[in-house]
Amino acid sequence: MPPESDDPAVTSGGRSDPAVGIRICGLNKSFDGPEGELVALAEIDLGVREGEFLCIVGPSGCGKTTLLRILAGLEPQFGGSVDFTVDTDGKPLQSMVFQEQGVFPWLTVLENAAYGLTVRHVPKDRCRAQARDYLRKLGLSAFEAAYPSQLSGGMRQRVNLARAFVNDPAVLLMDEPLGALDEQTKMLVQTDLLRLWEGSNKTVLFITHSLDEAIVLGDRVAVMSNRPGRIKTILDIDLPRPRDALELRNNERFLHLRRQVWDSLREEVVSLESDENRAPVAAGAAP
Repeated sequence: MPPESDDPAVTSGGRSDPAVGIRICGLNKSFDGPEGELVALAEIDLGVREGEFLCIVGPSGCGKTTLLRILAGLEPQFGGSVDFTVDTDGKPLQSMVFQEQGVFPWLTVLENAAYGLTVRHVPKDRCRAQARDYLRKLGLSAFEAAYPSQLSGGMRQRVNLARAFVNDPAVLLMDEPLGALDEQTKMLVQTDLLRLWEGSNKTVLFITHSLDEAIVLGDRVAVMSNRPGRIKTILDIDLPRPRDALELRNNERFLHLRRQVWDSLREEVVSLESDENRAPVAAGAAP
């Protein structure tokens, strides 16, 4: 066991680890709303280890996406601190992956996959070679000349994954990237994602509403509270790797971990529903 640390960003989740790649300390974020200040995030303390796959779950509106946007530099005004200490080794620091609308409809599959390298002015031959390698790994070699409108939702999301990995960032920020897929396709793409990530040493923060998905993918699962969002608890997912998303769901340990995550999340979801039910009355509407 490594020695205990006084740094809350390192010890979040009850563990200490010197190889923390992202430190979030005392993070706060507010927005101006029609009824005054809206506090989205409050005193977030979180440490993410280099090469870790951290999944984040929480009730709707708890600030999960806001947290990811801050890490991506898309929300510049916030309180507290965010420090990246990952070794980029000359690679981009981070890439953000959204749902399937992140694929550019006017570019072919190959052009989409190579996009990150293209904007970095990597030589064209190298762009195409690296993009084709990932398209091959994802079973998309036969579709490199196709446009996104000609693909299924699962294939478009595989293109999204290819583009993210081809760009080779040190950190992947993923905001419900598989949320639009049907359950069967989602499990297949989860397995593809795990296969690409394992051995890559990439640090991943992955937002999802699916408890099953969080447990299948994550090394740890962070549960956020109802708004204002806080880190309520962090659970270790002690399932062996490599993992198969299709097989794992019958594992007894998987079912136990799923119950643990839900037990932590349930009161936050109930609290959210209670707040929403009270909102019309508080606004002066008829009950």
